[in-house]
Amino acid sequence: MKKIVVFCGSSLGFNPIYKKAAISLGNYFAKNKIGLVYGGGKIGMMGVISSTILKQNGEVIGVIPKLLEKEEVIHTEVEEMIVCKTMSERKVIMSKLVDGYITLPGGFGTLDELFEVLTLGQLHIEQKPIGLLNINGFFDPILVQLDKMVKEGYLKEENKNMLLIGKSINELMNKMENYKAPKINHVIHKVVS
Repeated sequence: MKKIVVFCGSSLGFNPIYKKAAISLGNYFAKNKIGLVYGGGKIGMMGVISSTILKQNGEVIGVIPKLLEKEEVIHTEVEEMIVCKTMSERKVIMSKLVDGYITLPGGFGTLDELFEVLTLGQLHIEQKPIGLLNINGFFDPILVQLDKMVKEGYLKEENKNMLLIGKSINELMNKMENYKAPKINHVIHKVVS
């Protein structure tokens, strides 16, 4: 993979293990010449991963909505910064630039981005690998919820399995590099009662 979007928080969280994971992923990208596409910020997890890659002369592309283009938020060291109008436009631009997605810990925005790309995969609009780096079990409650959605008939198992989960970077990258999108005849299956 040449370029990957990383969705992650604009905060660092309370546990330093998450910052360490962002640094490790940044080092992996730089070492393996994988370009980072991300939200354009210099704060939180976003700032850590982008700065880690920039320090090693790696490729970083930021995509930031105009409303967040403030001096204290935007990463001024990123040479390729795309300023767009809206959060929705940001996601479209990002998807056109990359070969896959990785999600690190974050808040509402991070989950919004993750679930949007999963929905695009479910609808066969995209067929790119979607990875979740589950550091310290951060995403365990969400994974339990996905299982519940399958059990209750709101999510198909094959669609749940589009989400590639790794506890380590190597495990996750191996799954992403070998990903094959599910082949489904119908996007929506009608249930006859």
